[in-house]
Amino acid sequence: MHAQTADTTKKRNIADTLKKDLFTAPDTVRHLHTKTLALIPPAVMVGYGITSFYAKPLRQLDHSIYNQASKHDFIPSSHTENFFQYAPVVLVYGLNLVGVHGKNTFVDRTLIYVLSQGMLELTVFSLKHATHRLRPNGSDRYSFPSGHTANAFAGAEFMSQELSGNSVAYGIVGYAFATTTGVFRIYHQDHWFSDVIAGAGFGILSTKGAYLLYPYIRNAFSKEHKDKEKNKDIPVELRQNKQSKSKILLPSYQNGALGLQFAMEL
Repeated sequence: MHAQTADTTKKRNIADTLKKDLFTAPDTVRHLHTKTLALIPPAVMVGYGITSFYAKPLRQLDHSIYNQASKHDFIPSSHTENFFQYAPVVLVYGLNLVGVHGKNTFVDRTLIYVLSQGMLELTVFSLKHATHRLRPNGSDRYSFPSGHTANAFAGAEFMSQELSGNSVAYGIVGYAFATTTGVFRIYHQDHWFSDVIAGAGFGILSTKGAYLLYPYIRNAFSKEHKDKEKNKDIPVELRQNKQSKSKILLPSYQNGALGLQFAMEL
């Protein structure tokens, strides 16, 4: 009987968690912010990748790491990074199902991630077709930057933003998956070292950028929605009259004299 009660309570708690996470939407999202200084490290990583096109020592390092990876092939041949790149995002939503709350609701969190992915895909796709860098394995000329690594680090930063308030371990786990993804891309000869470094930078920047931009977007829509809700029960005619100042001119009779009275709403 006790076990059944405990199980029922657990199910109720999970249901309450889902209800709160899905249907509670704050009017503002001031808590969705990140420090501008935090953009510097990923920007440096992006700069490193771009500089590798012009700095011979960086390209020599790319080839040196490639040669070492070819000699010491200790990583499984299966491309598990295809799955690792999504692990941080899956963990965020999976942990929420078992009661680990992120700092934002399901709606806000998902819109932030969609915004991040939109910026990331546009950047990565454009650069791959603009730079035409040959992959180490010679398969095509879409090597720069690493899309898998960019996606993995975008997810890792997303996990860190959402869950690190509960424990820093969540952020560490997310970045561990992302780093493993990048290492595997090098050892499977899909990318150069500089491709991976730049991909990581773009991934982190896209998510941090989304957390910076989203509050302004969310608050703008919230203000517009609140204004509509506030005036929805007022007839259209009265709303129009309310927007313009009222003026009226009336005849008057006082102390045996006729006259006019003028009134205007200030």
